[in-house]
Amino acid sequence: MQQFLGPFHPVLVHLPIGILLLACLFQWLVLRDAYKKLEPAIGIALFWGMIFAILSCITGYLLSQTGDYEGDLVNNHQWLGISVAIVSIVQYYLYKRSVNAGFARWLALILFLLIIITGHLGGSLTHGSDYLTKSFSSDSGVSKSIRKPIPDIQAAKVYTDVVQPLFQEKCYGCHGPNKQKGKFRLDQPDFILKGGKEGNDVLPGNPSESELIKRILLERNEEHHMPPKEKPQLTENERDLLHWWVETGASFDKQVKDLPQQEKIKPVLISMQGVGIEKKPIADIPEKETGKASESAIKKLKERGAMVLPVAQNSNYLMVNFVTTDSLKDKDLELLMPISEQLIWLKLSNQLISDEAMKTIGKLNNLTRIQLDHTAITDKGLVPLQQLSNLVYLNLVGTKITSAGLTKLKSLNKLQQIYLYQTAIGKSEWEDLKKIFPKAVLDSGGYIVPTLVSDTTVMKEKKKS
Repeated sequence: MQQFLGPFHPVLVHLPIGILLLACLFQWLVLRDAYKKLEPAIGIALFWGMIFAILSCITGYLLSQTGDYEGDLVNNHQWLGISVAIVSIVQYYLYKRSVNAGFARWLALILFLLIIITGHLGGSLTHGSDYLTKSFSSDSGVSKSIRKPIPDIQAAKVYTDVVQPLFQEKCYGCHGPNKQKGKFRLDQPDFILKGGKEGNDVLPGNPSESELIKRILLERNEEHHMPPKEKPQLTENERDLLHWWVETGASFDKQVKDLPQQEKIKPVLISMQGVGIEKKPIADIPEKETGKASESAIKKLKERGAMVLPVAQNSNYLMVNFVTTDSLKDKDLELLMPISEQLIWLKLSNQLISDEAMKTIGKLNNLTRIQLDHTAITDKGLVPLQQLSNLVYLNLVGTKITSAGLTKLKSLNKLQQIYLYQTAIGKSEWEDLKKIFPKAVLDSGGYIVPTLVSDTTVMKEKKKS
């Protein structure tokens, strides 16, 4: 009975809304002589509005018993719906008995407000609590979910920082605190592991048997595909992340770095850095094109574990990312020399390189971006960087750099962004540094470190010859 009649609620509920609102309006309009002819319609509208309000309450109650909904929101909607039905019955009785027309009109105003509030709660259950305002959440008129920024993906909590935001953005509408299709909730770890009707929605370590994974991998036009085809869909990267999370044990407390990472998932994880942040573009791709890099040199870098990608579509300029490379040594950076003409972005975050490696980096004259955060470099290592006249972006977060060492780079007049959180620079030295680097933004913390994107193509219009 619940499964058969409950789904009729969304169909029936719109009838009393429209009919009763008209009845309320007519009761006030007939006060004017021009609308006296509407008097007979009031009784008809109140009768049918009352009938459909009662039917809506019955089907709504049955729908709430299916287990797809729970929480304060559905309870409030339910009791307000019952209130609408009761007031409509009283209103119809008063009209038929011609009892105190003045009181009936004020009761009609109360009924009008009850319908509006009840309808709003129903809309919140179906479309989310922000359904009225989400269209104004961005300039484009498209709703955006702001995720918690991830400055360092390897240090991020795999559930809190990576998985939960995906659930919140794409799944809570049907499997959140207010609505649970299939009696499955995704808003709390205990509910996730408990599962829904079948109890096997998430089986840690076994994605092939986890109903959650099976459904998100179905074709969009399949009946059981999740999210429903009319809802915002998971991207391929997001599906891969959820599959990897379940495959590695569906952890709720571990960091990303604590979980096994296959080659396929590494670039996906890297792409998560900086998610939720609107990055200001840096004009650091040279206008003058260059020839193609040596294929053999690129092959050697990839064999060493580096990611080598073009920085823009139809461009020969390259970025190299060593973030997934194990035990990188200073001498390994010599592999960069054969592609020095094409290399403009370099990421060495969290690697054990020392000041000795900086001698090699200082020879890469075309570099415009370098990420040296959480490395072992000191002030001595900054000296070779004085040769990098094209440098625009420099990340020194989590290093032993001092104010004296950074001052050595004052001749680099193209520098626009320098990230210095968790360095040895004292608070009292910041004002002097700002004067030394007047064109650059010196960031000391409370920011998101822009990532050297490895899986995003930067579009750059090619000049016509």
